Amino acid sequence: MIIPALDLSGGRVVRLKQGDFDKKTVFDVDPIQRIRIAANQGAELIHIVDLDGAKDPVKRQRAKIKQIVDSSPLPIQTGGGIRSQFDIKNLLDLGVERVVVGSVAVKNPELVRGWFNYFGSDRITLALDVRLIDNVPYVATHGWLKTSNTTLDQVLKHFIPYHIEHILVTDISRDGMMSGANNSLYATLAEKYKDIDIIASGGISSLEDIKAVARAGATSVVLGRSLLENKFTVEEAVLCWQNA
Repeated sequence: MIIPALDLSGGRVVRLKQGDFDKKTVFDVDPIQRIRIAANQGAELIHIVDLDGAKDPVKRQRAKIKQIVDSSPLPIQTGGGIRSQFDIKNLLDLGVERVVVGSVAVKNPELVRGWFNYFGSDRITLALDVRLIDNVPYVATHGWLKTSNTTLDQVLKHFIPYHIEHILVTDISRDGMMSGANNSLYATLAEKYKDIDIIASGGISSLEDIKAVARAGATSVVLGRSLLENKFTVEEAVLCWQNA
């Protein structure tokens, strides 16, 4: 599945390079209009990143997210700074389809396992942002500001018994760099975790990149900067994915 992504800060669409708030590009686009265009071109889900919420949960852009959910013809997956059961319930009550849970899954897996039990695995996407050290993926936390001592596999083993359905994996070194996805990483994950929806993210800049990540075994791909910079359309991306 092709999943268009919009990163929001101060209600505006932006992109960060490798998660760095000092390397921010602001795009003069209307997020709701972009979502409607994506829907008309074959998208089935929209990924919204609340960058303000990721940096400070108190600053979560609830009003903007509510406006987007109410106006969107497509289901919304969103997250950013999710710290509590209340945070998840609040977003689900706004009409969000799936809530993205990140750093807390590394720091407090027992808490997050409780959320899987309470809300159901279909309502949570586990976002695991990684940095490769000696070719081993270690999970980053705090909006990519820190790298933990925990590997991707170590995190996932906590949630396999809870029937985890969706994982969004981003190689931080590729994000915003337009240099292609880390397809060897996705191929390894697809082989190890055959029953999980593996969502690839980071580095996609061409239709060839989309073909490569699909052939690697990812089941979905999030597209951000490449769509904002008109490298290709959602329609072209969908056709490419289907024909990979």
